[in-house]
Amino acid sequence: MTGIFTSLMAFIQKISRTPANYWGEFIIDIPLAIFLFYEGLHLGNITPAAVLLTTLAGLLFFSLLEYIVHRRVFHGSIMFIVKSHQLHHEIPLGYDGVPFFLPALLLTLLIGLFSLFLPLNYALLLAAAIDCGYVCYGLGHFLIHHHHFRNRLAQRWASHHLIHHFHPDTNFGVTTPLWDKLLLTQYIHPRKT
Repeated sequence: MTGIFTSLMAFIQKISRTPANYWGEFIIDIPLAIFLFYEGLHLGNITPAAVLLTTLAGLLFFSLLEYIVHRRVFHGSIMFIVKSHQLHHEIPLGYDGVPFFLPALLLTLLIGLFSLFLPLNYALLLAAAIDCGYVCYGLGHFLIHHHHFRNRLAQRWASHHLIHHFHPDTNFGVTTPLWDKLLLTQYIHPRKT
């Protein structure tokens, strides 16, 4: 049984380093986000204000989830995950990523969890917003490493993550520096004296 698990993990790690895996996430997650949003809107009576607030809550939740996973899982103690993420630090232009099917599976679990506490249409809208956040994260992360921004605001946004590659104990947020600021993990440049 251990040999099968080891072989499966090796296979997943191998495909996780391919461009097909990297872009496969978008092939799954963009239609999934649209489907969840559509179903959430049509499943029950929901006001535009509730849609907006639920969507904003989902995006905020995603940004916190992104921060926690990056800080505690990718830089944590599960060595096969840490080693895989270290490869991204060593080769930032590579196509290393989580297996394309994993985010959709985790999102399915989140929908089940949310539906224990919320009406199903709210749970689906929340999940759609989280999925949109994940898509934005993926595209943003790709652009940060493969594009040179000219806009000063975009440069500041990109530099927040790029600093992480030189100071891996800081700047865990990719989509936003919010949680790094709030949780005191934002890189502070030492002042010259």
